[in-house]
Amino acid sequence: MYNLSQFTFAVGLIAVVGAASLYVMYALASAGPRLALASGRSAMTLASGDTLKRLCGRYGTILALNAFVFLTASLGFRWAAAGHGPFSNMWEFSVAFAWAALGIYLYFELRYQLRILALLVLPVALAMLVYATSVPSEIRPLVPALQNDVLLTVHVAVAIAAYGAFAVGFGAAVLYLIQQRARLAWLPTPSALDEIGYRSVVFAFPLMALVIILGAVWADIAWGRYWGWDPKETASLVTWLLYGGYLHARVLRGWRGTRSALLLIIGFAAVMFTYFGNYFLGGLHSYA
Repeated sequence: MYNLSQFTFAVGLIAVVGAASLYVMYALASAGPRLALASGRSAMTLASGDTLKRLCGRYGTILALNAFVFLTASLGFRWAAAGHGPFSNMWEFSVAFAWAALGIYLYFELRYQLRILALLVLPVALAMLVYATSVPSEIRPLVPALQNDVLLTVHVAVAIAAYGAFAVGFGAAVLYLIQQRARLAWLPTPSALDEIGYRSVVFAFPLMALVIILGAVWADIAWGRYWGWDPKETASLVTWLLYGGYLHARVLRGWRGTRSALLLIIGFAAVMFTYFGNYFLGGLHSYA
């Protein structure tokens, strides 16, 4: 099962690389007809650009779906080999993070028909997968604090779902800032990108709250206290408060546009700090 997990991981990684490349070509083909029209090129050139856009978009989505399936299989085989949820070390968590970001991106693509989001979200997933290749992947016995299969699975699964949605919000925010400045006809409207960023946080914010609550319950079981200001606990709380501030500013203060997009980018920076912070801050989560 371990070998199958590694094989399907490798295929999933290759599929993400292929999908990301096709989405870049899709974006270039989307911009191409506008540039061709501005330069007075022929209708045949415009038609060939539209065909390339359609093909790259379709096969980019197919490859992204295949990557999601193979990463699902990799995590499933890993679960079977380890005998517990595949969320106990940085290799497993990184693959799961990429899997969640990819799956939630695909939902937003199919729901809103916005493939351009892939330009920002797929690089996040790809970076997580590449990072996974740099850390140990072997299955080791769980440290005592992790020997709670239910909380291990639920706590971390909820976290990766939240992180994946935050990655989509980050992608929408960056594209919003680009569109706000450049006004590119082939990008979604600023209002559409602003709405996607908001929807992603509405989905992820309560999940992040649940992560903190489940973590406190688990901390009491493992260490005899609900909260100890451990660096990862504190970083998770700060991340949740940042996104809470975003929702407060948007819903009650009417913040839209650039200020909201900047908050989403700052929030995702906090997500990544929470993810990697245990490496240089230590604490009780340093084993992860």
